[in-house]
Amino acid sequence: MALFLSTFVNKIDKKGRVSVPATFRTALSHESFQGFVLYRSYKYPCLECSGISRMERLSQSVDQLDLFSQEQDNLTAAIFADAQQIPFDGDGRIIMPQSLLSFANIDDKVAFVGRGGTFQIWEPGAFETAQEEARNLVRTGQISLKLRTDANGGQS
Repeated sequence: MALFLSTFVNKIDKKGRVSVPATFRTALSHESFQGFVLYRSYKYPCLECSGISRMERLSQSVDQLDLFSQEQDNLTAAIFADAQQIPFDGDGRIIMPQSLLSFANIDDKVAFVGRGGTFQIWEPGAFETAQEEARNLVRTGQISLKLRTDANGGQS
């Protein structure tokens, strides 16, 4: 399973290319598609990204909803309708579609933000604001998390 950690800010060059962090490319190296899937976040002003295998799992999850239900229709429209497969070039760079850059208000720099099994692409200033809000909510809400147990009953 791909694991995306940390935050990296990279410049977009004059040709619209940006280098994907090496650790993110390594996490995606086992995928059948050498790149990632990119789509608009329906929750934040950013772009959601994952490997193709995670998108396949997401599709299977949506397929468990009632066929033709409003929930299924809404989720497929929000996630899959404008999702795009973004390939790496030989130097580990990508070119993101202008419409998606506009959606996230990205101009000359992008923040690649690790989210565990996925990552996001943000305008760096917007991410700093969102990150501070998240930290405050965690701190004031005293949110905690139980570690998932592994197959042997231990914590993993």
